[in-house]
Amino acid sequence: MSESSTGAAAAEAVSEAAAAAGNWRRAGVAGAAIGVLAAGAAAGVAIERLTVGRGMRKKARLALDASGPYGSLRGMPGTAYADDGTELSYEVEEVEPAEGTDRAGGGAEGGGQAPRRRRLFGRREPAPVTVVFSHGYCLSQDSWHFQRAALRGVVRAVYWDQRSHARSARGVDQVEHGVPVSIDQLGRDLKAVIDAAAPEGPLVLVGHSMGGMTTMALADQFPELIRERVVGVALVGTSSGQLGEVNFGLPVAGMNAVRRVLPGLLRALGSQAELVERGRRATADLFAGVIKRYSFSRKDVDPAIARFAERMIEATPIDVVAEFYPAFAEHDKAAALKHFAELPVLVLAGDEDLVTPSEHSEAIAHLLPDAELVLVPDAGHLVMLEHPEVVMDRLADLLVRAGAVRGAGRRA
Repeated sequence: MSESSTGAAAAEAVSEAAAAAGNWRRAGVAGAAIGVLAAGAAAGVAIERLTVGRGMRKKARLALDASGPYGSLRGMPGTAYADDGTELSYEVEEVEPAEGTDRAGGGAEGGGQAPRRRRLFGRREPAPVTVVFSHGYCLSQDSWHFQRAALRGVVRAVYWDQRSHARSARGVDQVEHGVPVSIDQLGRDLKAVIDAAAPEGPLVLVGHSMGGMTTMALADQFPELIRERVVGVALVGTSSGQLGEVNFGLPVAGMNAVRRVLPGLLRALGSQAELVERGRRATADLFAGVIKRYSFSRKDVDPAIARFAERMIEATPIDVVAEFYPAFAEHDKAAALKHFAELPVLVLAGDEDLVTPSEHSEAIAHLLPDAELVLVPDAGHLVMLEHPEVVMDRLADLLVRAGAVRGAGRRA
């Protein structure tokens, strides 16, 4: 393909993005935010348009939605209740019994009859370690698909959906009382999930992006829980603060303008949720390019994984996106990290993360000098989907150090 045709296709893609933004404005919605983000991803969108037609991409998305296995793993469902009454959905994956034992722990002898279990009066077997996974902004518990598949039956694990995301209910305080979402509220939500799904026994806390911030907020408000029960922590692609300085890979001047107008634009978008959702569907190709740019670094990421990420993000209503965004600028939990100082801690990030840059993980590791810091080459924000083997390898080591699994070696 000639250089002139490449340039023409790129210009056409940018022109289409501008036209889409213009249509949103004519609909009475502040669509400029979409135009700004589209400009940041225009090159990637243009290249995709050179190689795959819109109709073909739509057909491919439908095929991937029909056959893709990602996000299909399910555990025992449960419901926790936040302090404002919001229903929080979680699922538990229990440890499989050792070979030759039944679910109650007895051996299978003589005709399959399990012997009576012996228990001394006043004593019982200690509760197993529970690994609690907290997901990021605009995602769901399904974002841990690969880690869940690797750990199934090996450790007791809890996966939950943050308020207003996926299977959890919309935040009661937000919908009924207009209370802004805060990272502190998310920390209390996590405490409610732990109380319901893992009321006793040691804990390993794993959080990605907003989920890592949620974990820090839990420590800030419930230090005694960290001191008495937590035996390990993994903070993946997250930040302890100063998120207002992130430029998302855009030029500094342009990003300064975005920071001034974006909160108001999101409020306007959130107030016209039904209209905006129609616009999102109408400009699905544009959104796909933006999502891919800000989720992954590799150009050859599995299309089924890219589509899986799209589905999760597309499923988050625009008014939820608007509700949560201001909380990140206010997030500052650097002081809370001290509660993890005596624990095995894994700090991991993609070195090409545009959402929570790896410098933020380095800042966390600076405050936790005994933590293991892992920067994954050629990895973006959704590092656990883009490089699942690396994330699982390091997480397995953490679980061994924390005593969550027996024996040495890794399960990748």
